[in-house]
Amino acid sequence: MSLNSTPSSDRIHISFFGKRNAGKSSVVNAVTGQSLSIVSDTLGTTTDPVQKAMELLPLGAVVIIDTPGIDDEGELGKLRVKRSYQVLNKTDVAVLIIDSTTGKSHEDNTLIERFKTKNIPFIVVYNKSDIARSEITEQNEIVVSAKTGEGINELKELIACLAKSQENTKTIVSHMLKENDTVILVVPIDTSAPKGRLILPQQQTIRDLLDHHCTAIVTQPEELTSVINSLKTPPALVITDSQAFARVSKDTPKNITLTSFSILFANYKGNLKLAVEGVKAIDTIQNGDKILISEGCTHHRQCGDIGTVKLPALIKRYTGKTDINFEWSSGTEFPDDLSSYKLVIHCGGCMLNEREMKYRLKCAEDENIPITNYGTAIAFMNGILKRSLAVFPEIENILISREDKDE
Repeated sequence: MSLNSTPSSDRIHISFFGKRNAGKSSVVNAVTGQSLSIVSDTLGTTTDPVQKAMELLPLGAVVIIDTPGIDDEGELGKLRVKRSYQVLNKTDVAVLIIDSTTGKSHEDNTLIERFKTKNIPFIVVYNKSDIARSEITEQNEIVVSAKTGEGINELKELIACLAKSQENTKTIVSHMLKENDTVILVVPIDTSAPKGRLILPQQQTIRDLLDHHCTAIVTQPEELTSVINSLKTPPALVITDSQAFARVSKDTPKNITLTSFSILFANYKGNLKLAVEGVKAIDTIQNGDKILISEGCTHHRQCGDIGTVKLPALIKRYTGKTDINFEWSSGTEFPDDLSSYKLVIHCGGCMLNEREMKYRLKCAEDENIPITNYGTAIAFMNGILKRSLAVFPEIENILISREDKDE
């Protein structure tokens, strides 16, 4: 994806499902106008979800996902079906392709029930109308032919209509500010910082501020004090990378509101209240407990990596427990069973769309496993969580932490 593109995590995710040889990949190619998926008469040609960020008229920036057949067989087939169902966790609009010559199957009906359970808007597409025509009984059903193009434009309009209803209108931080407010963003450039660029949460926050006519000043922790002192009027907010939370809090006067990118994204993508409630579990960690540290992206681990190095070290130092079992997950991998964990600590989720982030939170909530995020945990263990939540007064009021007890 180019630097000028909308991030995949902010795009509507449109996923195509169906049995093998229902013409699913052919419909995907017809809708996108590209050879996105391999088309073959051989059963099971699509063996893994195929995902592509693209522009789809009349909708705009989307992610299109073609999935393996939901009726695949054998041991490998079962894994492929499982991957298809996993795609539901990040699907904003589902498109179910059914072969008009055979009609709905048990697998199709099972998938429709899953759409309804997960509250995913969906369209039922009867393909191969050039061979046989199915009777339409619902508003969300349509007859098409990927071969002749019949109904494809109408299908695109239906998809666009459903997708529009799923668009995220929330902002990261600008809704808390006024036009012309000044915000300082603290961005450490250390060994773990990507060379030549800012990470996605920093980029998106800057863009959000500029879109709402705020002034964004970007600096490193070492220059923060001089930047604050150079301003005639104190900034409305300081936002820091969570790794520098302790130092930035010390260098930011108490009359200036402070938070982190990670906490902002916990509110933007997930459930900040759940993260704040979950973080209190850190005070109950014992030797032998398991903690899952989960990231939504995959990246090259460096010597100062926050998830595998800095966060575990901070937890051990804070709790005084040296025999904690840490496990990690990254990218699309997230455990189906969380019951063995005492706590889950997730990244801000900048690479995940909102639906997938909330799915992961719901998994933990359903199993009664506390879940929090990087920024919330780091602020808590540095005794500054209450301060970092000042921009969220409704969340701040539920906080019961060690710093409250000490007060």
